[in-house]
Amino acid sequence: MTPVLVEGVLRRLAVLAAVGATALVAAAAAASPAPSVDGRAVLVGNGVSGEQLHGVRQAQKVPMASITKIMTALVVLENARPNEIVSVGGPAPTIGGSTVGLRAGERLSVRDLLTALLVQSANDAAYALAYYVGEGSVTRFVRMMNRKAAGLNLRDTHFVRPDGLDAAGHYSSARDLFKLARVAMHKPLFRRLVRIQTTTIPGGRSLRNWNDLLFTYPGMIGVKTGHTSAAGWSEVAAARREGVTIYAVLLGSSSREGRNADLARLLDWGFDQYRSVTAIRGGAVYAEALVPFTDGRLRLVAAEPAYALVRVDRDLVERVVAPAMVDLPVEQGQKLGEVQVLDQGKVIATQPLLAAESIEEPGFGRRLGWYAGRAVDHAGDLFSGFVGLFT
Repeated sequence: MTPVLVEGVLRRLAVLAAVGATALVAAAAAASPAPSVDGRAVLVGNGVSGEQLHGVRQAQKVPMASITKIMTALVVLENARPNEIVSVGGPAPTIGGSTVGLRAGERLSVRDLLTALLVQSANDAAYALAYYVGEGSVTRFVRMMNRKAAGLNLRDTHFVRPDGLDAAGHYSSARDLFKLARVAMHKPLFRRLVRIQTTTIPGGRSLRNWNDLLFTYPGMIGVKTGHTSAAGWSEVAAARREGVTIYAVLLGSSSREGRNADLARLLDWGFDQYRSVTAIRGGAVYAEALVPFTDGRLRLVAAEPAYALVRVDRDLVERVVAPAMVDLPVEQGQKLGEVQVLDQGKVIATQPLLAAESIEEPGFGRRLGWYAGRAVDHAGDLFSGFVGLFT
């Protein structure tokens, strides 16, 4: 068999083959423009692939307030076990802002302090953890934060404090915080803690998450808010719906309510950029191969349907690899090729192509008759040509 490869561009996800693939037409709409929001920097991206869907000044260096605690938690998780016991020391009991009232010498687990850090955004918990992991030096811990940032190639980020309160030289960008949040969300404990709405930790402390969207936005899974006078109202928000994870970063909004509303609009817009489509239709004919010793063709059909999440505004490419002619015999259901659907060169759906029917190998008499017929046809063509020379 000689395989034949055929590629075709699918216009706006519309038609996957010549045989009426109308299932994708509904998804073939042009992308709507991203909403205009109040903030210094904005980014909307796909949380799984890391693809950026929209950005406004996404590389600008700005204060990020308590979003800093994503890095604080990440460094702690990579250098301490959750069940280790921390004796609160250093400057932790004297730190102001959002706190859980830690007392000098009080003993809590790393897990409890991380809970306070990520749910209540407790500044004293940030310093208690930094002092502990930094082996008695918050400065050493901050150096660890910056080394981690360099290792993640966060080019627009520099840390001065573990809590995120305003300080000269303490900044990040929407682009870097998007990347940082995605890395942190791969840590199971971090992922669990940032979606907690309310909880308690030792000392009779009741915690309530500052992330208002956890209470109001469907599918919200994290990650961290921040607010100071220099940073404004900021947040990295993440939500998941129907297999799509969208992150929205908004830095420097002028109000808490405005930030929440704008993030909801950005997340909605992000989800609207994707559609679930039938990329390959099970049982549909994607190719035909010549059948030797006949004038017929064998239909090759997709084994099963295949579904994919795709961008609404992006062309797909269908690739069919199939033989130009089959070798006999052929059994119904025999694999004789493959159909693929690609998004910017990446295969997002694939199915084998199967013979739609069985065809037996012809006997000697049938083959002889076919060759004889071909010879007669060929002789007739030659005779017609010969006669033409004299007319």
